[in-house]
Amino acid sequence: MRWLRAVEQLRTGGEPGVLVTVTSVRGHAPREAGAKMVVGRTQTWDTIGGGNLEAVAVERARQMLDEGRVVPEAFTSSLSDKVPFQHGMQCCGGEVGVLLEPLAVAPVVAIFGMGHVGHELARILARHDLDLHLVDSRPEALTEQALAPLADADARVHPHPVPVLPELVLGELPPRAHVLVMTHDHAEDAAILDAALRTEGIGSIGLIGSSAKWARLRRRLLTEGGLAEEVVDRVTSPIGLPRLAGKVPATIAVGVAADLLMRFAGPPSAAAPEHEVVEPEERPSSV
Repeated sequence: MRWLRAVEQLRTGGEPGVLVTVTSVRGHAPREAGAKMVVGRTQTWDTIGGGNLEAVAVERARQMLDEGRVVPEAFTSSLSDKVPFQHGMQCCGGEVGVLLEPLAVAPVVAIFGMGHVGHELARILARHDLDLHLVDSRPEALTEQALAPLADADARVHPHPVPVLPELVLGELPPRAHVLVMTHDHAEDAAILDAALRTEGIGSIGLIGSSAKWARLRRRLLTEGGLAEEVVDRVTSPIGLPRLAGKVPATIAVGVAADLLMRFAGPPSAAAPEHEVVEPEERPSSV
């Protein structure tokens, strides 16, 4: 498999990798400047020429993966029998510059329910580098016309028109997907939440609506679903930024998107100022 297809494969599978590129060549070398390969945790794809040069590149790339490094690194290798080598002599006589670029795992967001808030949220998230899955049981919600505002998306958009049992899409999502439930039907919300809580590998689960709506659905998941409290408590509801007031769909979508982007960025540093904690306001129970 060539390197470009390998990058796509890693992204689709939600796996990190490192793109290795020969940036410069002086003298003789196995490959020309611009040659590339991809290094994953257990596999490699394509080649920058083999031998000690490639082995060192793979070793350094996997060290970057193990340590979670996100900044590109470079090194220079002399292909001479007069320099130390780790993985066999390579004496082509040249000198090669190599760049190692981490391939970050793109966030995955799945919106279940493409109502007014769902469409506004999709428009915001589509401007970011992520995989965006859009799920709805109503055929009119995911037509070409309905999705026209996403035509120039930076995100990879995956529509899932599923007339029956939309919760089955959960099994198709990549690992660590962030699931947002905002359908037109509270019974459908409950079914999707129940399935999400039983699906391994889901990243986070959020439910739109008021605290009263969540209290009812929570009881249902505990009593009818038989789920443990610590499992049900994985659901965040209401979702968004509590301090961003307003019930207009676009306003709610901004809050939900901002909260997600902060999750993607990770926890704040110790030096970051603490913010006042405000009780969540009521949100619309349906969209």
